[in-house]
Amino acid sequence: MPVKARRSARLGLAFLIGASVAVLAGCGSLNGASSRIANIVTPYKVDVVQGNFVSREQVEALQPGMGRQQVREILGTPLVTSLFHADRWEYVFTLKRPGEDVQTRKLTVFFQGDVLERYEGDPMPTETEFVATLGSGAKKGKVPVLEATPEQLARYPASARPTTPPTAAPLEPASISYPPLEAPAR
Repeated sequence: MPVKARRSARLGLAFLIGASVAVLAGCGSLNGASSRIANIVTPYKVDVVQGNFVSREQVEALQPGMGRQQVREILGTPLVTSLFHADRWEYVFTLKRPGEDVQTRKLTVFFQGDVLERYEGDPMPTETEFVATLGSGAKKGKVPVLEATPEQLARYPASARPTTPPTAAPLEPASISYPPLEAPAR
């Protein structure tokens, strides 16, 4: 092979290697930029709630000897009823929040025929305790001041501000008569 041909082949090979390195370096910086953007922009992740929440107050209202309908009125419709275990109702509650452990609570209610025999399950939180855990994951921002200062009020003309609170006209009594909600006691 002539010297000029070898030299041009080497130059061509060097050009291809340089171009490949430049492309790979560009991809590396693109990946770095895209990962920085992905760290800034995060998708919204929803809380997943499944099943029936049963509070301690509801469990304490259960008494052996209650009928199935009474239990259903206190606890709601069971999540699981089985044809093979007709005398057992399962109440399962699962709460999955982003960045937190999954909360799962179970309560099983056993019947003897159509009468509540017993119940067993996890210790249930009170309604107040449960509501307090729902707000714990929320980020609390600064509460804005909802009252205007005298300096802020001075910016508006006095004619635009009411000097006394408006008075409401007296209401006329309703002329419609409704039946009583409950039957009179005998």
